[in-house]
Amino acid sequence: MRLLNLLKIAFKAIVLNKTRTLLTMLGIIIGVASVITMLAIGEGSKESIRTTISAMGSNMITVRPGSDVRGGVKQDRSAMETLKLNDYYAIKEQANLLTYITPLVNGGGQVISGSNNWPSTIYGVNQDYLKIKVVDLQSGSMFTDAEVKTAAKVALIGQTVVDNVFPDGEEPVGKMIRFNNIPFKVIGVLEEKGENTFGQDQDDVVIAPYTTVQKRILAITHLESIVASAVSEDKAPEAVLQVSEILRAQHKITATEEDDFHVRSMEELISTFSSTSEMLTILLVAVAGISLLIGGIGIMNIMYVSVKERTKEIGLRMAVGAKGADILMQFLIEAILISITGGLLGVILGLASTVFIEKFLNWPTSVALYSIIISFAVCAVTGIFFGWYPARKASALDPITALRYE
Repeated sequence: MRLLNLLKIAFKAIVLNKTRTLLTMLGIIIGVASVITMLAIGEGSKESIRTTISAMGSNMITVRPGSDVRGGVKQDRSAMETLKLNDYYAIKEQANLLTYITPLVNGGGQVISGSNNWPSTIYGVNQDYLKIKVVDLQSGSMFTDAEVKTAAKVALIGQTVVDNVFPDGEEPVGKMIRFNNIPFKVIGVLEEKGENTFGQDQDDVVIAPYTTVQKRILAITHLESIVASAVSEDKAPEAVLQVSEILRAQHKITATEEDDFHVRSMEELISTFSSTSEMLTILLVAVAGISLLIGGIGIMNIMYVSVKERTKEIGLRMAVGAKGADILMQFLIEAILISITGGLLGVILGLASTVFIEKFLNWPTSVALYSIIISFAVCAVTGIFFGWYPARKASALDPITALRYE
């Protein structure tokens, strides 16, 4: 028999048993759709994480104090005072892979304006902070270098603070607020950014010169962290090493001693969250892949039943000259057609599902071409693998025995 005739016979057999064929395809359809949808959700979440963290400053590098052991007790890094202004100046002067850098100190307190108050956090920084964090001003202006040097009582506030301490819609710029009873003049309002990946409100902030926060709010001389921006995202790992070397020299740390600081880039954070997302995606795809396995077993069972029902037909064809290889190809083609058709329907259902999830559930999705190719390839392999045994059994039938089969 020629291949075209085999295709016609296989197609007719499928059409004559529409309901059974559809039920056979169901496992394949659900499996393929599940794999595509799960991978789309996984890829979407990774892209969303990268975009959100990049919006916080993809080139950002943070230096924090390291933990220490005193009297056998491990100290909290927030209690350490290993970062000084001299460290900031050393990094600023020596690091050529950084574009912007700022000291950072912060503390919590109550923002008060008239009879209105709101609990918030004040960040003490310099003028580079907004460029590092990729934040613009909605109104007003940034404080000057002179105001940093003189520890001026000026501040920028986020939209959440504005909404709570100026609820009547009045213009905050030029008004006075108090933070822990220290008066500040509002000189600017930050552009609204909303919540970040961790659910933190990025607009619930007060920003002031670091000298002001150090002296008037916290009464400290050390820094809680140093924040910088690398010249590019690709150079961030090199910048981390460079900053580490500068601080080791600054703190006179020998080769055998541990660092009393930690330097981290946003790329590390992105990698950590992406790895977690990938693990969850693999788990979801593994679960979805079970549907493909079940679909394959369904194909094998239905093809086995089909062989039993058509035993006389097989015997007749073999009696008039069909070879075992022709019978094998006939049933194998049927299995592959069922599998591929189910795969096509599964791809359509998977794409429709991702659109539904993104539009109505507001989950980020991103359909990767490889997910469609892999799913479809698995379908073809499933059809061949699970269709081969029933087809092989059909081709091995004895023509006389098959003709006498009741």
